Amino acid sequence: MIELLKSGAYYVGGKLIADDEAGVAELKRLGKSFSREAGRKGTITYSILSAHNSGDEKNLNIKFDSLASHDITYVGIIQTARASGMEQFPLPYVLTNCHNTLCAVGGTINQDDHVFALSAAKKYGGMYVPPHLAVIHSYNREMMAGCGKMILGSDSHTRYGALGTLAVGEGGGELAKQLVGRTYDIPYPEVTAVCLTGTPRNGVGPQDVALSIIAAVFKNGYVKNKVMEFVGEGIAALPVDFRNGIDVMTTETTCWSSVWKTDDAVKEYLAAHTRGGDYRALNPAEGAYYDGAILVDLSTIEPSIAMPFHPSNVYTIRELKENAADILAKVEEEANKAIGVPGITINLREKLRGGELYVDQGIIAGCSGGTFNNIMAAADILAGKSTGDGVFSLSVYPDSQPVFAELVKNGAVTKLMDAGVIVRSAFCGPCFGAGDTPANGEFSIRHTTRNFPNREGSKPGEGQIASVALMDARSIAATAANGGRLTAAGDADRYDTRPTYFFDRSIYDKRVYDGTGKPDGKTELVFGPNIKDWPAMPELAENLLVRIVSYITDSVTSTDELIPSGETSSYRSNPLALAEFTLSRRDPEYVGRAKAVKALEDGRRKGQGTAPAELAALYAKVKTIPGCSTITPEQAGIGSAIYANKPGDGSAREQAASCQRVLGASANVALEYATKRYRSNLINWGILPFLVRDSAAFKNGDWLFVPGVRKALLEKADTIPAYVMGDSITAIPLSLGALTETERQILADGCLINYYKR
Repeated sequence: MIELLKSGAYYVGGKLIADDEAGVAELKRLGKSFSREAGRKGTITYSILSAHNSGDEKNLNIKFDSLASHDITYVGIIQTARASGMEQFPLPYVLTNCHNTLCAVGGTINQDDHVFALSAAKKYGGMYVPPHLAVIHSYNREMMAGCGKMILGSDSHTRYGALGTLAVGEGGGELAKQLVGRTYDIPYPEVTAVCLTGTPRNGVGPQDVALSIIAAVFKNGYVKNKVMEFVGEGIAALPVDFRNGIDVMTTETTCWSSVWKTDDAVKEYLAAHTRGGDYRALNPAEGAYYDGAILVDLSTIEPSIAMPFHPSNVYTIRELKENAADILAKVEEEANKAIGVPGITINLREKLRGGELYVDQGIIAGCSGGTFNNIMAAADILAGKSTGDGVFSLSVYPDSQPVFAELVKNGAVTKLMDAGVIVRSAFCGPCFGAGDTPANGEFSIRHTTRNFPNREGSKPGEGQIASVALMDARSIAATAANGGRLTAAGDADRYDTRPTYFFDRSIYDKRVYDGTGKPDGKTELVFGPNIKDWPAMPELAENLLVRIVSYITDSVTSTDELIPSGETSSYRSNPLALAEFTLSRRDPEYVGRAKAVKALEDGRRKGQGTAPAELAALYAKVKTIPGCSTITPEQAGIGSAIYANKPGDGSAREQAASCQRVLGASANVALEYATKRYRSNLINWGILPFLVRDSAAFKNGDWLFVPGVRKALLEKADTIPAYVMGDSITAIPLSLGALTETERQILADGCLINYYKR
């Protein structure tokens, strides 16, 4: 059972007491008196944030202990930081190679990025983790996270809260700020307690708990942009690997970060990883106050499945099996709407045979699935069994070479291979559509982080479609033991819930280059032919003509739809080449429309003769707007914009914004933004994050004129008047939401690089 409190809560005697009428009465009975203001300073979150903050208590200016990036983000970050004046890495910076690991697309360009990263680690003083050695978050758990630390990563699943680390996933611009000595600026976040009680039943794993929490809080925004702080007696019942598996999935709730109270199990984990000195006990103070609370009774959680196409689309496996036809019909309807490609549909009901649901593929991989405990459980469940010689296949990716080595030594790999499982190296590909892509029409179950459309690698625009559901490794193994018949792990599946792990650090010592604090400025960066500098970005003009070139009415738009993952990842080091893929799976006409608008702006900036007829007509209309009669073309910038109800769910990838900017975008218009990290990416790339109350006031193809936008931005106007330039001119109000002084100047300058050049 999961319960969301409608009020805040106090932490008293290791438990939560609601800040409501009954709770106040209970506090009086106990003779306790607390205040919210003082109680907010009693959270674990407060103790960590205050130790890293140079701002005031309401507006934080954070410097992190270390940074982390992988091989589809670090080139752009380093290029941005170089252009902004960076001469060395001022803090530990881990460059992992776990996304474009296979070097399978684009010729030499993926390995060229890896070579670039090694040269950058030497030149600027960083850490380089070679391909196949570890996925980004596993390396950071094993080697970097510690109690009371803060880590910033350019991947949305940067979550090391179970180890007492407040970790944040952001776009590359925020890492570039740290690399040039600036701070991460954010209003003090609200903190929601997650109180765990009870003990998970046999067969229930971390993904089951995580999916149940996501289902309870995603759609209602209960923890959006907040910190989830895990407390409660139930934590002691969970091995640290189990905690890590829940923690990494908190990203899918849209929270900002997460942290857990620590105990002897964390102390033993850090000691086993040769870092016992990074442990300290973290506990909320008596009377700590939380702005909300999620109560989770672990004993009530059942093996679960998140159906296509979102981690919040959760059913228990029991209820899915009992009502398969009805649930599958509902999922098909929702999924086909999410795909949004005429003539392309999924048909999950064809997977029913004799009333049983059969799947085609299983994957256990990455920072959520590929952990030691998960794979040990899968090996025990599959011992002496067979996955069969039919369509169904199961692949397992240990999340690091030290984990892989221990699984070999203790015989788990033999158990898996004897059962017909394919065991692979550390790789994030199955999480974002670059590995084990199913055949057209197939259904895959995965213990990975996301199941958004195309995260399995299909291309609906080219007539290909497959689908993914998220499940725990234990139930995936139980399903594999039945040849692909969907099965919940349970009492019949026996495994050691706390297997012993022996970490061999020498595997890293022999292969990881660690130049932290030892930059060699004489080292030359090695640039492959696909590594390009960012193109010049114009500053914000006094006035703005913006054309809506994509209009998306889905309830939520993910970053995977804004810039697809999979094979496009190979072009992340080439801004112009990658931009060609922008919105390619959601709105294939976007790139052409955006380029046409950019051509108008390029011509305007160069002053090339008479304005095209379309612009001339717009300029004439502008002069009819009260107060705008003297505005000249030189005073009005031209840009494109997308409209979406709620864009930016999912990945932290800055390219979801930078690709729009490269194509001439000047704004997004939305009812709200799905995540703080996407909105930050827009700001860092000079894209105005407009909010609108009435999306029906304009349509795709319409021009909006925003007079005095630069002045309104810099003078902190609450509302910015805009005009829809149709047959008649209609006024609509826009706003920008809360912005720091720095963010306002970045937008005015046109992007973060321009800001630092100033």
